[in-house]
Amino acid sequence: MEIWKRNLLICCVTSFIVSVGMSQLAPMLPLYIASMGVTDTGEIERWAGIIFGSNFISLAIFSPVWGKLSDKYGRKPMTLRATTWLGVIMIGLGLAHNVYQLTALRLCQGAMSGFQAAIIPMIAQGTPVERSGWAMGMFFTSQVSGTLLGPVLGGWMSEVMGFRPMFFCMAGLCFVGVCALLFLKEDFHPQPQALTLSLKETIAKLPQPKLVIGLAVTTFLLQFSIMSIEPIITIYITQITKHANHVAMIAGLVFSCSGFASMLTASHIGKLGDKIGSEKILLGSLLLAACSFLPQGFVTRSWQLGALRFILGIGVAGLMPSINNLIRQNTPAVCLGRIFGVNQFAQFMGMFIGAFAGGAIAAATGIRNLFLITAAMLFINAFWCKTTICKK
Repeated sequence: MEIWKRNLLICCVTSFIVSVGMSQLAPMLPLYIASMGVTDTGEIERWAGIIFGSNFISLAIFSPVWGKLSDKYGRKPMTLRATTWLGVIMIGLGLAHNVYQLTALRLCQGAMSGFQAAIIPMIAQGTPVERSGWAMGMFFTSQVSGTLLGPVLGGWMSEVMGFRPMFFCMAGLCFVGVCALLFLKEDFHPQPQALTLSLKETIAKLPQPKLVIGLAVTTFLLQFSIMSIEPIITIYITQITKHANHVAMIAGLVFSCSGFASMLTASHIGKLGDKIGSEKILLGSLLLAACSFLPQGFVTRSWQLGALRFILGIGVAGLMPSINNLIRQNTPAVCLGRIFGVNQFAQFMGMFIGAFAGGAIAAATGIRNLFLITAAMLFINAFWCKTTICKK
């Protein structure tokens, strides 16, 4: 097997493990908080939001830092550090005794992570240009697969063995990922000059700085759009299926539709991008995502919402790999990690702000109008894409 293919396989396997570890907390967090003595339902909900969201804000702040250090010391050491740290945090979460410790651990988890800010540049640099779209699609598939399996696996393990042993098992899985990363082959030459320029100076020296900034804005808007909707999907399904039983199960299925679509199509869309260009895939995916959001505000049945979210998943599958590939094509190797770190900042800030703003917008204007607002944002973004990177 060629070195770049073996590296891609190792990166995908490790990304799957990390994604499982990052997402497994969601379904059992309120129950874990309740087991620590918090009995008031409102307090449980409040702390669940704080603990879950704290990881995103620290990830957003520190991703550019770790991306910058990966330009100086190499991608492999940073991925090893981040994966090892996730395993250590899992042990800490299993030993925590109150919500304050959980919050501190989640903040530390995000602050010391930086996994994607290192591993995406490694894949981007090590993959032949003509196969980079497919490689980014495969990597995205591994991420989505882990994110889908994580909540299911976390919920099942907490039922079978309890909360604390579940965290210890997840830690062991992370250390398996560390062992896999040891077999990565990286041809890296130290770049001490990567730390001499400020972020503003680094961006100014890019061949097309406005394009790279625009891609970061696109990443932010995409994640904002997704996360503004996801926390209130269950409420929306309750409104449109008033007489249905098993609302929780229906909500879970609808919620997963977009993830399954992304998992099934990401590598194929990436391969198509290698043939026709990632900029065309980006434009088409933005339009598809916007068009799928628009009718979601008018559905009257849960199956209609599920079908539209499946279409949304196809659009998302084309967006992030295309954005990563275009950043790779327009960024010198000397600052690739740093620029990907900036894009990670945009991604996690979009997730963090979207999760909080979505509920406020829905409360002020109604859930159906929230779909229309997110669709409008993506249509405007698509217009930018058409006039900026697809103008030729």
